[in-house]
Amino acid sequence: ADVDVLLAAEQATARVPGALVSAPDELHARSFADRIMATLGGHGAVRVAEVDGVIVGHGALTPMSLRAIAHVARLDLCVHPGYARQGHGAALLAALLAWADATPTVHKVELLVRASNTAARALYARAGFVEEGRLRDRVRLPTGGFVDDVAMARLTGPASSS
Repeated sequence: ADVDVLLAAEQATARVPGALVSAPDELHARSFADRIMATLGGHGAVRVAEVDGVIVGHGALTPMSLRAIAHVARLDLCVHPGYARQGHGAALLAALLAWADATPTVHKVELLVRASNTAARALYARAGFVEEGRLRDRVRLPTGGFVDDVAMARLTGPASSS
C-alpha cells in the first residue's frame, strides 16, 4: 500500500546530487513493488521511519533469489531529503539488523555504498559491517567523473549484534 509513497520519496532522494545511483526516471513503481514483494513471507524485511505520521526513510533486506545464496540479504537504505543526519538511518539499520539476527534463514547481509559516502560507511562499520571489496569507477557522477562502490557485509546472529 505504501509503494507510491516510498517510490515518490526515493525519486525525490534521487534528485539530490550524489544521493543515489539511480536517476528519478529510472525508478518505477513495478520494480519497487517487486522488491517489496520479494520480502514477503518472512524471507526479507521492509521498515519505514516516521516522524509525526510522515515517512522520512525506508529500508529493505531483500533475499538473493538463487538457492545457493538465498542466505544472503541485500540491504537498501534511503533517508528522505530533509531528514538526513537525524538518526533515522541508524534506527532503520538497527531494526533491519535485529530482524536479520533473529531470522535463521539469513546468514549474511551485504550492501554497496559509495566510497565518497564516509558518513554511511562509518554507520555501517559501527553496526559491524566490514569492507569486502571495492568496485573501481563503478558509478558515473553527473560531473562525468567516477567514484568507487565499496562492498560491505556483516554476518548475522547474536554474536554479530553491535
